[in-house]
Amino acid sequence: MDIDPRRLGFLLAVSRSGGVLAAADAMHVSPSAVSQQIARLESELGIRVLDRQPAGAVLTPAGRLLAETAERIESELGEARRALSELEGNVSGVVVVGAFQTVIRAVLVPLLEELEQALPGIDLVVHEVAEEHGQRALRRGELDLLVTEHDVTVQAPPPAGTFDVPFLDEPWVVAMPASEPAPTGLLELADRTWLAPQQSGATARALDRLATELGLTARAAHRYRDFDVALSMVAAGLGIALLPELAIRRHLPENVQWAAPPGLGYRRLFVRHRVTRTEPRAATLAVLEQMIRVAAALEPL
Repeated sequence: MDIDPRRLGFLLAVSRSGGVLAAADAMHVSPSAVSQQIARLESELGIRVLDRQPAGAVLTPAGRLLAETAERIESELGEARRALSELEGNVSGVVVVGAFQTVIRAVLVPLLEELEQALPGIDLVVHEVAEEHGQRALRRGELDLLVTEHDVTVQAPPPAGTFDVPFLDEPWVVAMPASEPAPTGLLELADRTWLAPQQSGATARALDRLATELGLTARAAHRYRDFDVALSMVAAGLGIALLPELAIRRHLPENVQWAAPPGLGYRRLFVRHRVTRTEPRAATLAVLEQMIRVAAALEPL
């Protein structure tokens, strides 16, 4: 059987966006154009790739297999485009990355220091942004890349027209006064006073998960927005804090220690970019590859 890779692109768009209407919006075509391409693909193959339900279209097992194939084809084509651009010396331009404090410190600042040699034609601009504001900026074209975070047990699909690339998995740790014995298990922390983040995010979701697992009922009165503030609170004896490992890579306050008893889980980071007929650009993908390289080279604590 012959498979037209152009039709696979429409199926991949449906898979990523969650439906025909969203795929059409992401590809800047009409919904009927998407439906026609999917129907022709099914006719050519003699199999159904979409299960059309009142609530929307869902990929069949065959559809999922073909979508994965389309993703590999897209990746290979992207590699070829990047290689050709490098041969022609065209990897250049401004790339704007939105990220939060820990990633900026551990990954983007080191990357800025070495980018002039690794990618001399690229001007990297870093914005510290909250994920919610960053998503709007990405959608408006003000950012090229956006770092997002998830607790290990919760991972929402990216919005229509965007794609998430796995970036880094980092363990959760507990920051606590250095004068206290390090816990060997989570149950030893059940009766402790926990500091809580002000904003919703991966840390708050992870803390909620642990509260459920440990049967915690009381919530801490002290709240923070910044991990450095959380460490200051821990140093002052106001409570203990659940933090991602990147947050403690800087110098800890003298009277603060960290522990990682089994069961804390980890924070999963992704880098999100737009997916259009012209994006991501070669320069954007080059910066993304360098970010992944720097993150992979981080030494475990």
